[in-house]
Amino acid sequence: MQSCKYLRLSDSEREEISLGIASGKKLCEIAQHLNRHTSTVSREVARNGGIDGYRAFRAGNKARRNATSRKHGHRRIFKEAPLHAFVLSGLRERWSPREIVRRMEMAYPQDISMRISHEAIYQYVYVLPRGSLKKELLSCLRQERKYRRKKGGRKGKPEETRGKIADMLSIEERPKEVEDRIIPGHWEGDLIMGKYKRSAMGTLVERTTRYTIMVPLGRQKDAVSVRKAYAKAMRTIPKELTKTLTYDQGKEMSEHKKFTIDTGIQVYFAHPGSPWERGTNENTNGLIRQYFPKGTEFDKVSTREIKRVQRQLNNRPRAALGFYKPDEKFNELVALNS
Repeated sequence: MQSCKYLRLSDSEREEISLGIASGKKLCEIAQHLNRHTSTVSREVARNGGIDGYRAFRAGNKARRNATSRKHGHRRIFKEAPLHAFVLSGLRERWSPREIVRRMEMAYPQDISMRISHEAIYQYVYVLPRGSLKKELLSCLRQERKYRRKKGGRKGKPEETRGKIADMLSIEERPKEVEDRIIPGHWEGDLIMGKYKRSAMGTLVERTTRYTIMVPLGRQKDAVSVRKAYAKAMRTIPKELTKTLTYDQGKEMSEHKKFTIDTGIQVYFAHPGSPWERGTNENTNGLIRQYFPKGTEFDKVSTREIKRVQRQLNNRPRAALGFYKPDEKFNELVALNS
């Protein structure tokens, strides 16, 4: 087996793979015959139509196109005006390169000229000369969130320092249908805190469609204000699409029983120090931080600006939705329930 340096599969090797499949050989047998790792042959077959659809000629052409795209793909963005316009527009909407690529395929299914790899889009941004455009586009690329945990203390369950919320229902009592994301109308919520925790903004995310509502709060982040603001926001949604809300154990939700009376939405609480139990909301908050980084003073951000960002976020294609947009998926549900 080759172990020092990986060499790309040749056209003759692809022919051997195709012939081997046609004769009914197992992939491990074909790999042994070629003196290749089984994983190399398996990946080659899987990304080119599988056992039933593998064709050597087609696989070879695809490999050469991909290699060219990786090496020089970013240059096409400079040359092709429609391609350049689509990429630039997507970046300015804060779409990730992968989201741009998939939406381009959906928008231009028959137009081969409107094809680029997400690596090429990253290259395009980084090879730009220094200047305002490069600075603008770099700021649009999402930075990976880093979670910081407090040092010290006992290992195991995180110590909960906040007071308990009266009569709260645990996430363990939540209907099992919520977990599967098949039935819409189940939401997750949280606060995004501003500078020195003096101001805040509420975020509510529907689990199935990722549709997001951003709730302006400013410095009014006490339990009564949050209850009223959340209830007002949820009344804009059809009742069939408002079933439950999963929240962390923040004291701003201590009026959850009144919230349920106001809206008919049952609130369930995640375990302390368990952000993954509201993973949809946590991921969405990470996207929102692109627009409102830590240190933002939300009492100085207008409602108009918050709603502008909300519209942009719901207009962003998501991998979890097959690169459809939350707006598109949510509007489908609204139409079905109208």
